[in-house]
Amino acid sequence: MDNNADLVPFSREIGSYPIKVVALGGLNEMGKNCYVIEVNEDAFVIEAGMKYPTAAMPGVDMIIPDFDYLKNISHRVKGIIITHGHDDQYGALPYLLNVCRAPIYATETTINVIKAQYERQFKKINNVDFRIVKPSDTVNIAGHIFDLFQTTHSISDSFGFALKTKFGNIVYTSDFMTDYSPMKGYQFDLAKVARLSENEKTFLLMAESEAADKPGIASPNHKITDKIKDAFENQTGRIYISIYSQNFYNLQEVINLAKRFRKKICIANKEQLEFFDRMASIGTLVIPDEMKVSLADTKITSNKDLIILVTGSGESLFNLCKDICYNNVTPLRVDNTDTWINAAPSVPGTEALATDAADTIFRTDCHVITLSRKEVVSMHAQQEDLKMMISLFRPRYYMPVKGDYRLLMANAKLAIELGVGLTHFNTFVFDNGMALAFDNMGKNVKKNIMIRNGDIMVDGSSVGDVKEASIEERNKMADGGILLMGITISSKQRKIVSDPDIQMKGFLYLSDSEPIVKQVAQLFVANVNNFLNNEKNKLNLADMQKKISEKISKFLLHSTNKEPMVMCEILDIDNLDLFDPH
Repeated sequence: MDNNADLVPFSREIGSYPIKVVALGGLNEMGKNCYVIEVNEDAFVIEAGMKYPTAAMPGVDMIIPDFDYLKNISHRVKGIIITHGHDDQYGALPYLLNVCRAPIYATETTINVIKAQYERQFKKINNVDFRIVKPSDTVNIAGHIFDLFQTTHSISDSFGFALKTKFGNIVYTSDFMTDYSPMKGYQFDLAKVARLSENEKTFLLMAESEAADKPGIASPNHKITDKIKDAFENQTGRIYISIYSQNFYNLQEVINLAKRFRKKICIANKEQLEFFDRMASIGTLVIPDEMKVSLADTKITSNKDLIILVTGSGESLFNLCKDICYNNVTPLRVDNTDTWINAAPSVPGTEALATDAADTIFRTDCHVITLSRKEVVSMHAQQEDLKMMISLFRPRYYMPVKGDYRLLMANAKLAIELGVGLTHFNTFVFDNGMALAFDNMGKNVKKNIMIRNGDIMVDGSSVGDVKEASIEERNKMADGGILLMGITISSKQRKIVSDPDIQMKGFLYLSDSEPIVKQVAQLFVANVNNFLNNEKNKLNLADMQKKISEKISKFLLHSTNKEPMVMCEILDIDNLDLFDPH
C-alpha cells in the first residue's frame, strides 16, 4: 500500500494532471466526509460532512473540514454531489457554500433532509441551486457523465456513481450493503452496477470502510423487525422507541409493524413532527392519518395501542430521551408498565451522551429492550459486501475511503488478498490532504503533495475561531473549576486601594474553602505589593496579571492537588477610561 511519507508543507495546488483526487475529510476518522475529484480543469466536491465533537471538546457543536483548498479552486468547482441524507455527508454544506456556490446534485429525499435541518438557521439554504436527481440516473455535469446507481443504506434514495474519464470510470460507492429489500427507496441496483462493471473499465474504485473489519455481509442483521415484533404483539403498556431520525430504514420498519398490529403512533416533539410531515409530502416515512396521535391525545388513547416515537440526531435525541424520563415532555410519563426500545446505539463522539441517556431510561423502572450494534449492525459494507463490489469492478487502482486508519487498512488488505490485480503499489491508504494524481498515461504520480486540511470547530455562530487553547481552558474549568481574583491599585501612589475580591466556582466545597481563600488573598496581596514596591518595574498590568495567576496556580496545585482555571483582574484607578456623558 502506498503510504506517502516525508510530506512537503501544505500546497495550494496539486499540479496540472488530468486526474486528481484529494480528501479534505473522511480518512483516518469517522465522519466529516469530503472528497474532491478533479478531471482536467473541472473539479467536483463529493460530500460535505461533519462529525460530532468528543466529550473533551466542551462547547463545540460540530467539526467540519477545512475548505481552504476549495477557496483557491472555487471557480473550477462545477458541482457538489451529496449521495445521501446523513449529516456525515451533508452537515458542513452551509459552510462549504460560503466558499463555492456550485450546483448541488442530490435526491429529493436528501434535499428535504438538508432543508429540514438547516432552513431555520441558514435562510440562504432555500436559495441554493439544488438539482434533483434520481438514485440511478445518468447525469451530465459540465460535460462530464456521472452514472448513478442506487444503493441500500439506512436512508432511502442513497446512491453511488461512476464518473467517466478517458482512462475509465472513477467509481465511488458511498455507503452501501448488498441487500434486495422490497421496500421502495432501498433497492440495491445490482443490474446497473453489473452493466457498468462489464461494459466499461474501472480506473479507480473508492469504496467505503466503516465495516471493513467485520466478516460476512451486513444483511439481514440490519433489520429490527424480528427483534421488536414480540413487544408489539404482546403490548400491555406504552412502547417508547428511541431511534435516529436519519435511520429511515428502521423507522419504516416501526411504521410497518404499527400498521400490522393496528397501533397508534405519536411523535414525541414538534420539530420531529414537522420533519415527518415534510418527508410524507414526498412519499417517504408516511404514517397514515388514522394512525397518528398528537401528544395531547395520548391521554385518551389506550396504552396498549400507543407507540411513542422518540427521534432526533446526536445530542438532541439523547436529551429528548432524558426529558421524557424526567417528565419534562407534557403529558408523557414513563411508568413500570411501559416498554422502552432503545434502537439508537452511540455514534463516534456521542458515547458519553448515549450512556447517560440509557442510564436515565433504566431509572424509570420500565421494561427496557436495548438494540446494540451486536444485535443490529449498521447498514455499511462488511467484508463480503466489499469483495463483491471489488470483484465486479476489478479496478486498476483502489482507494479505501470513509473510516479510521485500522478500517482503511482492513479494506486495503481485503482488496489485495482478493486476487484481482490489486497490490501494495496500486492500493492507496491515504490521509486527509494527501493528493492522489495521475499523469497523461494514467499512471500514478509518485509525488508527495499535501493540501491544507484539518478540523474546523463550529461553536454556535463562530466558525474556526475556537482554537486548541480555548478547548484546553474549557476542559480545565470543567475539571478543576475556576478561581477569580480582583483588586484595585493606584499606579501613581504605588499602592493597593481596595481589599482583594476572591471568588470560586466548581473548585472547593464551601466548608473547605475558607482557609484556602484567606491564603490566596494573602498571597495575591503580597505579589501585587511586590510589583508595586519594585521601582525597577514599569507597571504592565497584563504582565502582572499573568505572572500572579501562574504563581497562584502553582500554590493551589501544591496545597490542594487541584488545578482550577485562575483569572486575575487588576484595576488601576489612575488609568480608567471614564464615561463622559457629554
